[in-house]
Amino acid sequence: MYASREDIGHDFGDDSKVRSKPIKPNPNIDGGWAWMIVLSSFLVHILIMGSQMALGILNMEWLEEFNQSRGLTAWVSSLSMGITLIVGPFIGLFISMCGCRTTAIVGGILNALGWILSAYASNVHYLFLTFGVTAGIGSGMVYLPAVVMVGQYFQKRRALAQGLSTTGTGFGAFLMTALLKYLCTEFGWRNAMFIQGAISLNLCVCGALMRPLSPKDLREKCVVRSDSEESRAKAPSHSTETIKSNGVSSEEPEKKEQAANEEVLGSVQHIEIGGKSGSGRNMYGLRILKTVSQLTITVRKGFALWYSSYFGAASLFTNRVFVAFIIWALFAYSSFVIPFIHLPEIVKQYNLSREDNVFPLTSIIAIVHIFGKVILGIISDLPCISTWNVFLMANFTLVTCILTLPLMQTYVGLAVVCALIGFSSGYFSLMPVVTEDLVGTKHLANAYGIIICANGISALFGPPFAGWIYDITQKYDYSFYIAGLLYMVGIIFLLIQPCIQKKQPKDKSTEEAQV
Repeated sequence: MYASREDIGHDFGDDSKVRSKPIKPNPNIDGGWAWMIVLSSFLVHILIMGSQMALGILNMEWLEEFNQSRGLTAWVSSLSMGITLIVGPFIGLFISMCGCRTTAIVGGILNALGWILSAYASNVHYLFLTFGVTAGIGSGMVYLPAVVMVGQYFQKRRALAQGLSTTGTGFGAFLMTALLKYLCTEFGWRNAMFIQGAISLNLCVCGALMRPLSPKDLREKCVVRSDSEESRAKAPSHSTETIKSNGVSSEEPEKKEQAANEEVLGSVQHIEIGGKSGSGRNMYGLRILKTVSQLTITVRKGFALWYSSYFGAASLFTNRVFVAFIIWALFAYSSFVIPFIHLPEIVKQYNLSREDNVFPLTSIIAIVHIFGKVILGIISDLPCISTWNVFLMANFTLVTCILTLPLMQTYVGLAVVCALIGFSSGYFSLMPVVTEDLVGTKHLANAYGIIICANGISALFGPPFAGWIYDITQKYDYSFYIAGLLYMVGIIFLLIQPCIQKKQPKDKSTEEAQV
C-alpha cells in the first residue's frame, strides 16, 4: 500500500492540510488493543529476561556436569544475556523490512530451538553456540519488537505502559527460578532445558499479538505528539532538532524512490493485464514476478530506512545527546548486573548466609524492582513532571547505592541498599520513553536497538571484569567502586551534552523544520 498525495504532503511537513481537518484518533492508541500489546510485552519479559536472571540454577548444573572452570562456564550465561541486547541494531533491520510481528515469531522459534539443542550438549563449547548464540539471537529478535510495539501504541501513558510491561522481568525471575529448580530436581538439567524450550514457543504467540498499526495511524500519532510537545516542553526536546532537520533533507530521495517503486509495480501490473487479454499460460509466471517485485521493493525500502538511520543524512549519530546516551548505556547496565552475580559471595564473606537464606538480597532487589518500574512510570506520566528529570534522579540514586554498598557490613544495611538499588533501577522502564523523546517514533526501533546493544556490551564484559578485579585485590569493594565511577562518567555525559546543545545557535535547516 502506498501513500496518497495528501499523505505525502503530510509526510513532508505540509501541516496546513493536516490542521485544517479534524483528526479522529485511533481507539487502539492508549486503549483497546494497546493493552494486549502490554500483555504480550509482559509475557516476553517473563520468558526472556526472567529466564536469563534464573540462569544461576543451570550454571551450577553445568559446573558439575562438565567440570570446567567457573570463568569459562560463566561465559555461557554472559553470551546469552549479552547477545540478546547486542544484536539490537541488526534486529532493527528485520523490523524495518518485515515488521515487529514477523520478527518476533521467527525469534520465538529460534529461541526455543536454542534451548532444545542445548539439552544435547556434550561440552561447554557446544553451549556457547546453541544457548549463547542461537538462543541469544532469538531472544533479541523478540525483545526489541516487544519494546517498540508498546512505544507505538501509547502516547499519553507511555511510561506507565512500559513500566507495566517490563515488570515481567521481576516476576519472571521468581517464576523461572522456581520452575528451573523444580525441573532440574525432578527431571535433570537436560530435560529441564528441553521443557523450557517448549515453553519458549509461547513467544510466537506473543509475537502474533503484535498487530501493526497502519501508516495513517502512525502519522496521526506523530501529529498529536508534536502538538502536545509544543504545549509541554521537555528537557530532551531540544535534541530532536537534529533528527527533524536532517529528516527534512532526506525526504526528497525517499519520494523519488517511492515513485520509482510505483513505476515498477505499475509496469508489472500492465504486463499482467496484457497477459490476461492475450494468453493465460503466463499468468502464473507473472504473479510470481509481481510477488518477487513487491518483496524486492520491501527489502530495499527497509534497508534504505535502516541504513539512513545509522549512516545517512538523518543519521542518529548526528544527535549529540543520543551519542551521550549511548556512552551512558555502556556503563549503566553492568552496575545493575554485578550485584546479582557477586552478592552471594559477599554475603558468604560477611558470614550472613543464615539471614540471606531466609530472605535473599537478590530477591529484595527483584521485588522492589517491580514496584520501582511501575511507580516511576506513573510519576513520569504526571503533567507537571519531566520524564528526563525522573530518569536522571533515578540514575543518581542507583550510582550512589553502588558506591556505598561495599561500606555496609550488616544484613540490614545491605538489605536497605539493595532495596534502593531495586527501586532506582526501575528507570529501565523509562529508557524507551526517553529514547523516543530524543529521536522520535520513526527512529525508535533503530535507536533503541543501539541503546540495548550498548547495554549488552556492558552485560557481557561487566561481571567478568569485576571478577578479574577481585582476583587481583581479593576484595569486591574495588569492583563496585570502579563500576560506580564509570557509571558516574556516563551520567556526566548526559548532563554536559544538553547544555552544549542549548548554547549552540540553531542552523537554517532547523529553523525551517520548526516553521
